[in-house]
Amino acid sequence: MKEIAIIGSGFSSLSAACHLAKEGYDVSIFEKNHTIGGRARQLIKDGFTFDMGPSWYWMPDIFENFFSAFGKKPSDYYKLEKLDPAYKIFFADDTITIGDCMEKICLEFERIEPGSASHLKNFIKKAQTNYDIAINKIVLKPGLSPLELVTKETILRVDQFFKSISQEVRKRFKNPKLISTLEFPVLFLGAKPNKTPSFYSFMNFADFGLGTWHPRGGMYQVIKAMGSLAEELGVKINTDSPIEKILVTNGKASGVISNGKTFRVDKVISGADYHHSETLLDKEFRQYSEKYWNNKTYAPSSLLFYVGFDKKLKNINHHNLFFDTNFEKHAQEIYDNPQWPTSPLFYANFPSVSDNSMAPNGCETGFFLIPIAPDLEDTPVLRMQYFNIIINRFEKRTQQDVKNNIIFKESFCVKDFIEEYNSYKGNAYGMANTLTQTAFLRPNLKSKKVKNLFFTGQLTVPGPGVPPALISGKLVADLIINKH
Repeated sequence: MKEIAIIGSGFSSLSAACHLAKEGYDVSIFEKNHTIGGRARQLIKDGFTFDMGPSWYWMPDIFENFFSAFGKKPSDYYKLEKLDPAYKIFFADDTITIGDCMEKICLEFERIEPGSASHLKNFIKKAQTNYDIAINKIVLKPGLSPLELVTKETILRVDQFFKSISQEVRKRFKNPKLISTLEFPVLFLGAKPNKTPSFYSFMNFADFGLGTWHPRGGMYQVIKAMGSLAEELGVKINTDSPIEKILVTNGKASGVISNGKTFRVDKVISGADYHHSETLLDKEFRQYSEKYWNNKTYAPSSLLFYVGFDKKLKNINHHNLFFDTNFEKHAQEIYDNPQWPTSPLFYANFPSVSDNSMAPNGCETGFFLIPIAPDLEDTPVLRMQYFNIIINRFEKRTQQDVKNNIIFKESFCVKDFIEEYNSYKGNAYGMANTLTQTAFLRPNLKSKKVKNLFFTGQLTVPGPGVPPALISGKLVADLIINKH
């Protein structure tokens, strides 16, 4: 039986582990932290439960496909609820509420810009076609050759790879609030809307067409489910097991060293940060130079706050976006001219609004996220300064006082991403999906220099986000199963 070592236990590593174990491989996972999940870890404090990383459950079909490959359903492991409303967006002078179906969303668009509902329906119809092509034809390709992108469907839509989401949205909608609402989902892909190919409008279908869901108990339930499934399939999971080195013998990956012990295996997959994974190799076996990594466009990092409130908050939903400042300016301060944002947009998540298991009775669990450029200076003073900026705006927009109701707050930023996840420049979401960083133009699933060495996760194909990470794990597993 072939033995495989997998570095890291995030979504992509767990996905790869399950697919390989099902095919009879002997799989061991090595996770440096105390619990599995990589960036999708959990913080439990004083009865409050926080998802430390991903908090949006989009594309439920991808999760269903994953579990169905093993004769299972998500409901075998966790209870899923569709959120209504999906989320709320706060602007300086108004709010937009995104309901749980197209009818409700169209009414809201019509209220803001009369006549926009018919444009929205056409836009989402096109986005749905793109979603079907992306999910069924493109993302399931391993990114080994440019020809993978050439299908009958993509040839007919080649213009959509050279036009941006921004152009596509602005052609149809005039109101800046609606433009921001439609441009926001591509921020998950880690690039500015004017740098993201319009083909990626499929994210808008994921948003409006498929809806926003919540696993009861939080996103960590999905990690727990995948961990249980992996163990059912015979995967050995080692936590508190950082990898010190990837061993290479005669040009082939032959093992790993963890906690000073050598584990000999036939193949190695790293789901850890790609740049970090390469530093575990001797120099001559690294595929990409420091210059290569330095010149890439990364998805943002984040300044995160996990806050326990001693009362229920008013005028909020489960997911809330605060777009009450200049969207363009903040995007420039992340991508074009990296600096701490002058007046940041932010996201606030209160899972206890729809799931009372996430906070003690009469309390609220609050998770705040400010997207920032990677590699910024990160100090306690800056963190505090930004917390004050957003909490003041939060109070103003939601018309309530909350500062004196904070029981505790914990923060997580660039330094923590580097320390906890070995994240390159402290990025939070991997490498951006720009035109020159799509598909085969991303770092490879398979090492070009070392046989039997593979990579998975958000710096390789298909890209950032939880559903793409699940797919990335399947792609690398298929590569091994089909070729080896």
